[in-house]
Amino acid sequence: MSSNSPGDRAGHAWRWALAGLVAVVALAAAVWPRGDDGGAAPVTGQQPARSVSGVSGELRAAAGLAECPDETAPGSGPLAGVTVRCLADGRPIDMAAVLAGKPALLNLWAYWCAPCAEELPYVQQYAQRAGNAITVLTVHSDSDEAKALSRLTGLNIHLPGVFDPDARVRTAVGAPAVLPLSVLIRADGSIADIVVRAFDSVDDIANTVAEELGVAA
Repeated sequence: MSSNSPGDRAGHAWRWALAGLVAVVALAAAVWPRGDDGGAAPVTGQQPARSVSGVSGELRAAAGLAECPDETAPGSGPLAGVTVRCLADGRPIDMAAVLAGKPALLNLWAYWCAPCAEELPYVQQYAQRAGNAITVLTVHSDSDEAKALSRLTGLNIHLPGVFDPDARVRTAVGAPAVLPLSVLIRADGSIADIVVRAFDSVDDIANTVAEELGVAA
């Protein structure tokens, strides 16, 4: 027969209290943040800054891209109403509005496209050579914006560019689904030519643009 004396009850209570104390101490040791002894660092709650599109501000800063042109007029032609995002800062822009009033060269590319990587340095050199006579804009035609920025950083390309994951630009101008390709646009927004190949030199770009848009560089 078990005893139920006051002393026994006190002993049981004391053992339960001790067991509870041990459990609390063990739980505290498990969740307490550790320092530099090989454990996890304390959680500060501070995360990298994110842009409106979800790409980190640090990644955009590392790319150092030129800002996209400002919207100066409503614009016209097949790109009217086509909205994409600027790679430099993630803001939405109307393609026709930023291209209005000046001839333009749009270079469509993707981070995984090897011929695009060979062509982009020529496009950048051409833009530097042509100056303000023409707007040169890259169009990343793939859904991975982070990889686009990383690729541009690796190639040391700082041209202004836009992010077009849904191929809105290509669809609007009626270009085929191949990369790279370049779209030559007149100052009135109409399409002068769609170049479905990679340029192989700065002079190749300059001669093509001069012939189709009348811009000498």
